[in-house]
Parts: sequence; structure tokens; C-alpha cells
Amino acid sequence: MLKVGLLTSGGDCQSLNATMRGIVKTLECNCKDGVEFYGFKDGYRGLMYGNYQVMGPRDFRGLLTRGGTILGTSRTPFKYIDQPDEHGLNKVEAMKSTYRKLKLDCLCVLGGNGSLKTANRLSEEGLNVVGLPKTIDNDTWGTEMTFGFPSAIDIATKTIDDIHTTASSHGRVFVIEIMGHKVGWIPLYAGVAGGADIILIPEIPYDIDNVMDAIDKRDSHGSRFSIVVVAEGAKTKEEAALSKKEYKKKLAARTVPSVAYELADEIAKRGNYEVRVAIPGHTQRGGDPSAYDRIFATQCGVEAGKCILEGTFGDMIAQIDGKMSRIALSKIAGKLKMVDPECDLIHEARMMGISFGDK
Repeated sequence: MLKVGLLTSGGDCQSLNATMRGIVKTLECNCKDGVEFYGFKDGYRGLMYGNYQVMGPRDFRGLLTRGGTILGTSRTPFKYIDQPDEHGLNKVEAMKSTYRKLKLDCLCVLGGNGSLKTANRLSEEGLNVVGLPKTIDNDTWGTEMTFGFPSAIDIATKTIDDIHTTASSHGRVFVIEIMGHKVGWIPLYAGVAGGADIILIPEIPYDIDNVMDAIDKRDSHGSRFSIVVVAEGAKTKEEAALSKKEYKKKLAARTVPSVAYELADEIAKRGNYEVRVAIPGHTQRGGDPSAYDRIFATQCGVEAGKCILEGTFGDMIAQIDGKMSRIALSKIAGKLKMVDPECDLIHEARMMGISFGDK
């Protein structure tokens, strides 16, 4: 009997369940000796404290279209992984103990950058681990795609689409804040898909004067409105020049809720425009997975199942050159995949007149 542990860690996304279903169905169909699944509750906490549910293939039926995660999730920051919990428990040793007590053959970790760093740590400690790249931000190094990202793009794009009608009706400038604290993949893709006029992302520091120039140009050409898509982690050129400590201090002193409101205030002060803010927020993580997300999640699940059947561990499932592949957890742990300011999509967006606020 094959024994496989499953956990979902970090921020949730729409296709966690679909990915687990892919793993389960692959093993169910190809494991001759039978398989038993151990679903750990609320991410690494479940593994740490032995909070799990013994599950069979039937428990994963009907999950292809269901968002969120049936196992629950939580954040267990990697930087605190070697610090004892409030009761003095050694977290890493506790997770290893649970794994060995249950005599697991493998642990599948569905998570983003921090979760995969912990997965790599457990792999280094001798556990059989397979990582799967979950994050709406698409910032996991070593893979071209993460599951959750396609669904988040669709939701963010729908928001931009819907704002267009009210913005044009009232002749307003709308600042739409899209998730992307450190990277700008969602705002870039959704901004292009939604026909934004200005897209501001962390990888390209902006100048407010350039933003105003883009808005003024549209106004002078007879456009009644402008759509500004801004990543939650977008920075001005001045902010980008600050040290990490100085930047954190500046954020702490911010008197408005977020960058979108700060930007909206600046636009209103500098031009004779009626400005509004729209923030889809956690809706970008919610709802059902998109069709493309279901496909990619399924592919990730199948590839993970193949790893387990082959006895190949210590890897993360990845899409490389458009094909499903694998990459060592040790190679991706601690790395962040940023948007390349010189990438094709940004060049193409600039050719269509989209401003990134840098020039």
C-alpha cells in the first residue's frame, strides 16, 4: 500500500483542489498495490501537530471545478521555521516525526515560494518530497507557469472590463489596484488583456510626471477616461532608490490605505480629473478555477503522480519551454521570478501606446 501525504500551504488559489485531484486520480489509475492519502489540515501546521485525515480517491471526486482547498491552508513563514513554537516545539523535527510515524512514502507540497523553501528543507532532512508550484502571482522561479495565475488574470481582467463602462460614462480616471506585492505578472497580463492605458509594476519604477503625461495625452486626444492599473507593490523612482529599511519606514508613514489611493490623490492634485479607486482584492484568489487553470493544475497533478510512481523525489513540477518537466527544489528555493522589463509583452504593450510610467 502506497502512503502519500498532501498539504496546501500559504495563500490559497482557485486550483489547489484540481491539482490534488490530478495527483489522486493518477495514482489511483496506475498504482497496482493501492494507495492511501493523508490530508494534512491547514498546511504545515497539520504536519507539525499531526492533524490529518486519512482519505481515499472518493474524497477527491468533484474537485476539478471547486476553488479554494478542502484541506485548509495557513502561512508558516520559512524565516521562522527553526524557531520553536509557543510551546517550545521544534517545528522541523515535529514534521519529520509525523511523516515517519505515518510511514509515508511521499509528501506532496502545494505551495508558493516560502512553502517550497520549507519543502526543500524537509527534502534535505531526508523526507521524500514533491513540490507543486501554487501561486496566483506566478513568481515561482524555475517554471513558466504556476497554477492559480490563469484564474487570477481572468478575475483581474473582468474587473478592468467592468470599470471601463463606468469610467467612460462619467469621464473619470480609474486607478485599479491589482495583486502583486513584489512582482507584476498579474497586473501586466490583466492590464494588457483589459485594455489599460497605464500599467505600473514593481519591476519598472514610475515617475508621476510620466503618468500625468499619459493621462493628459489621452485627454487632449478626446478620450473621456483613463484606466490606470497599478500593482500593490508598485514604486516610484524615488522609492526604488531607497534602502529596504527606508522604504519600509516610508510605507509605515503612509496616511492612505494603499498605493492606489496615494496615486489617485496625486493624479487629482496635479490635474483637473475626477479620480476613483477600485480594488478587487482577495476576489483574485477566489471563485472557481478557469478552464486553462484546470488543465494546467491537472497536468501538474499527473506529473507529480508520475514522480511518486517512479520514486523520484526532491523536485518541483514545472513548465519549461511549454512542456511539463521537473526541477530540483534545491535550485528554486529562495528565488523569485520577476517580470523582465525587456520582455516581449512589455515591448508590445509600449508599441500600442501603453505607458509604464517610466518614460
